[in-house]
Amino acid sequence: MDILEADLNLLRVFHAVAEENSLTLAAARLKLSQPAVSYALGRLRVMFNDPLFVRSGNAMQPTSAALELREPIRRAMEAIQEALHHGDSFDPARSTRTFRIAMSDIGEMVFLPPLCDRLAMEAPHIRLEVSQVPQEQIAEALRSGRLDLAIGNLPALRSETRHEPLFHEAYVCMTCRRDGDVRTTLTVEEYLGMPHVHVQSAEHSHRLIEDFLLERKLRRNIALQLPHFSVVPQLLRRRPEWAVTLPRSAARSMSEDGRLAIFELPVPLPEVEVTVHWHPDFEDNAANRWLRTLIMATLAH
Repeated sequence: MDILEADLNLLRVFHAVAEENSLTLAAARLKLSQPAVSYALGRLRVMFNDPLFVRSGNAMQPTSAALELREPIRRAMEAIQEALHHGDSFDPARSTRTFRIAMSDIGEMVFLPPLCDRLAMEAPHIRLEVSQVPQEQIAEALRSGRLDLAIGNLPALRSETRHEPLFHEAYVCMTCRRDGDVRTTLTVEEYLGMPHVHVQSAEHSHRLIEDFLLERKLRRNIALQLPHFSVVPQLLRRRPEWAVTLPRSAARSMSEDGRLAIFELPVPLPEVEVTVHWHPDFEDNAANRWLRTLIMATLAH
């Protein structure tokens, strides 16, 4: 089908049903009657030769074809909306825009609480969608608009993006706090002798910890390997002999209840640079510029 032959108003209906999972809610959102939405859905089914949405209880569940179509149609709707408001200033206090940001699970722990607090004050109607995206896919997602920003230690992106450093950070060791132990440092022997939790996070720097130690002929005893940090505090409380190496800000966040202890590393790892990235095509986009400015004001130190 050619775009000249398509009724683009039908895509508005698809987008509304995909987001609301309900013909009734989609009709209210579009200010149409439910029969009108049902009729449009029938035409969409003919257009794409697929049922697209099937009723399950009170909800309309997308088919596999609808799931594939949802993202490109969402991007098309946002692009049209942006074109219609070309020249308008971006008003965060009134905007209902959805922003999409890539960050790791440890980034979510550290960055999201202050960022959500700031957004609640300055842009209460804005919606955030945060996702963990493989590094090799981030540049294309930024270029296509599937992501607005990416935050983290992502040096491989620097040749393909605009970026601004937020802060530099050191790594530390964290264990369960032991009664009477007030030390803040460990010997190399103590550090290497502990069973370690090794997190294979998407962050570039986390991947390099083991390589850095092995280059110095230092080998840790890896007791557990995980894809994310979220369960680490619970594990350390249950297994007081275990340790984890992680960024200082994340360690502070996880140890707020006083049950976990933070130690300086006896073998200092290189500091990492946490950076916010965006695509050059969106350098002058008012909404993108506002969000990255807010992130820099909130997170930079």
